[in-house]
Amino acid sequence: MPPVFRFAPSPNGYLHLGHALSALLNFDLARQAGGCLLLRIEDIDATRCRPEFERAIYEDLAWLGIAWETPVRRQSEHFAAYRAAVERLVAQGLVYPSFESRAEIGRLVAEKEAGGAWPRDPDGAPLYPGTARSLAPAERDRLTAQGLPFALRLDMAAAVARVGPLRWREAGEGPDGESGDVAARPEAWGDVILARKETPTSYHLSVVIDDALQGVTDVVRGADLFWSTSVHRLLQELLGLPAPAYRHHRLIRDAAGQKLSKSTRATGLRELRAAGATPADIRRLVGLS
Repeated sequence: MPPVFRFAPSPNGYLHLGHALSALLNFDLARQAGGCLLLRIEDIDATRCRPEFERAIYEDLAWLGIAWETPVRRQSEHFAAYRAAVERLVAQGLVYPSFESRAEIGRLVAEKEAGGAWPRDPDGAPLYPGTARSLAPAERDRLTAQGLPFALRLDMAAAVARVGPLRWREAGEGPDGESGDVAARPEAWGDVILARKETPTSYHLSVVIDDALQGVTDVVRGADLFWSTSVHRLLQELLGLPAPAYRHHRLIRDAAGQKLSKSTRATGLRELRAAGATPADIRRLVGLS
């Protein structure tokens, strides 16, 4: 079977040079390997994703000379598949609802940090500090019946104990030079959110479901997602899904050394194109021949 690559942007803003690097790498590697490139629209966040941004993604990629297989998978059209995966994990006793608001979680973290350092995940966010995992079933049912918002969290300790040590094959490089056979560290993320009451999925869950359903063999993405692979490998094992090969690439940064944002107009593909840049110019700007 030929290899399958994918580029999976979110339509919550216009593409910039960082997206161009990832899309071009996926396209080039797929072509060199005699494989195909899929385009996936990761639009589970209905509050931020907009049709005009999705149309712009197609326009920018076509201008760069990138071709992809059709039809394009839009995550918002596949909530049933994600919901079914969550239900499988619930049946395994690995998921629980937490009812704290973001503000309440912030106060809990502040209380924890007042007594000393509180652990943070690889992205720098504090781990979930609440006690919802230990709520009695009757109390969970009572709170749910009240119609309170909730997040469905993975019981990380139980999940890690279920599958044991995990690794992945890394053809790129991690933030500290990790490559080759990498040991996963899902416990570093704490009890991650898999879904919410109003949205039956999350990035972590939907990405592993989509990669499996679409037959993706090679995941090429930015180094900022390197340690997220730990969570993805855990979910793949829990759900009996295949593990693709991974290749995390360098990030394009601004003059201050920060990862590019979709609000950075100076590096937006639309702005650069309007200023007279060519696809060959974009390749040079992102360091590709």
